[in-house]
Amino acid sequence: MKTRLVAVALLLVVGVAALLSPAAGRAAETEKLVAIIANDTLRFNVTKITASPGQALHVQLKNKGILPKAVMGHNWILLDGDGAASAYITAAASAAAENYQPNALAAHVLASLPLLGPKESGDVSFNAPSKPGKYPFVCSFPGHFQAGMHGD
Repeated sequence: MKTRLVAVALLLVVGVAALLSPAAGRAAETEKLVAIIANDTLRFNVTKITASPGQALHVQLKNKGILPKAVMGHNWILLDGDGAASAYITAAASAAAENYQPNALAAHVLASLPLLGPKESGDVSFNAPSKPGKYPFVCSFPGHFQAGMHGD
């Protein structure tokens, strides 16, 4: 009986070790990391992201600014087409209660990160669209898109 308990315990330990092994983490390793820095200059340090259709992406946004979130918060929103950016930004300007991410246009958002204050960071993982093309990303805080805080 004691031998069976040891054998079962050993199998559980081996099973857990297998889950934690590098092979289990391969999915995360195949993601393309895109590290984006935003600060008080109203610019993303990355303005172009290239990916293959369906490629796994991991976007990390860091707000390295020092001004308060209420006046200089930054978010990152990937939209579904070139035409959607200006309409989304217009609607976002009056969506403060929704953190400048208008619920009415949520269907156009492919991936997003919430509004970040100074020294905050956020991460999102998703697959690139399967249809090749240009997909804009924006900071939807009022005035930031117009100042140049966008890319594709």
